[in-house]
Parts: sequence; C-alpha cells; structure tokens
Amino acid sequence: MAEYHLYCFAQSGNAYKAALMLETTGCDWGSRFVDFFNGETRTPEYRRINVMGEVPVLVHGNTTLSQSGVILDYLAEKTGKHGWRNDDERREVLRWLLFDNHKFTSYTATYRFLKTFVKEPNADVLEFFGGRMKAAFSVLAAHLADRDWVALNRTTIADLSLCGYMFFEDEIGVNFAESYPAIARWLDRVRALPNWKHPYELMPGHPIPGT
Repeated sequence: MAEYHLYCFAQSGNAYKAALMLETTGCDWGSRFVDFFNGETRTPEYRRINVMGEVPVLVHGNTTLSQSGVILDYLAEKTGKHGWRNDDERREVLRWLLFDNHKFTSYTATYRFLKTFVKEPNADVLEFFGGRMKAAFSVLAAHLADRDWVALNRTTIADLSLCGYMFFEDEIGVNFAESYPAIARWLDRVRALPNWKHPYELMPGHPIPGT
C-alpha cells in the first residue's frame, strides 16, 4: 500500500496543490476518488472523514489532515522539500499561503466553478468574482515581474498553493501569456518541475463521471 493517501478529484484545484506536492517530491502516494459532483462530500460517511465536507484530505499513517495549506506545510516538513530554512522564510511562505487562500484561490475557484460548472450563472455575480480574480492576478503578476518564484529564490509550497487553479486557464477564460506574461513564465517554471502533470492527468475523475 502507498505511504500517503489523498482524497481528491480531478476538477479540484485545492486537491491538486497537495497532489502536485506529493508527485513532484517523489512521494509514494495513492489517490482515493471523491465523487463531489454526485454529493459524496455531503454524506455522513464523508463528514466523518472531514467535518468540513471538503477535499483534499491526506491520510499518512495515523495522521489525517484537511485544508490544502495545512497539508502542504505537513508535507514540506516530512519531505524536507519546498519549505523554509529559518523563521523569516517561514513567515514569507505563510504570507503568500494566506494571500492565496483568502484573495487568490477563493475568487479564482469560485469564478471558474460558476463559469464552467453552473448552467446559468448570475451575470452580476460572475462579473463580481471575475473582477476580484483579475485583481488578485494583477497582484501576483506585479510581484513576479522581476523574480522567478513567489516567496523565496526557489520553489516553495507557496508556489504550489498559488498555482492550484492556474492550469485550468481555458475554463477560467484567461490567456496568461497575453494578459499576465509574468504569471505565464512562472507557470512554465512550475511545469518544468520533476514529474509535473496537469490536474486532469494527476488525479482521478476526468471527465466527470456520467457526463
């Protein structure tokens, strides 16, 4: 049996963050498909695994963790990769993890879900989240204008967290090379990491079962 088990599904960028960390660091891991679109995360059985009713969930021995940022922090400690070397570096990585969860993934994931998976989204709501998403993209693009990686001068879990939804660019409807070239260059560097795979190749559930 694999050392790490990840509850995930291919359309989840948050699960992708953990899966990409496991894959690029060479961990022995396996995936457990979560049937989100048919309501599995709302079932009592799944809520016993994660009371929040979300993916990802990582199981490692007797340890069960939820929330992608917590999982990335744990894996950085366990693998000794994509982490920090001192407290100043730890705080800089944490700063960008919090930005991602509060201002970046939150708006990008919601916009993409409405645009891609909701049949008739409210146009005003879609416009609101699209504007917030683009504002977050502009912050990251400005930061990456003169640097290769987000938090430090090397890859960290901040990069793996922020890129979670960025490889769904066709579903988001943004051409990064044209609109945010600094982000496009950064994503190319992420793609060059060992064993990089697109979320639809790395995790189970694509195409959505039953579609």
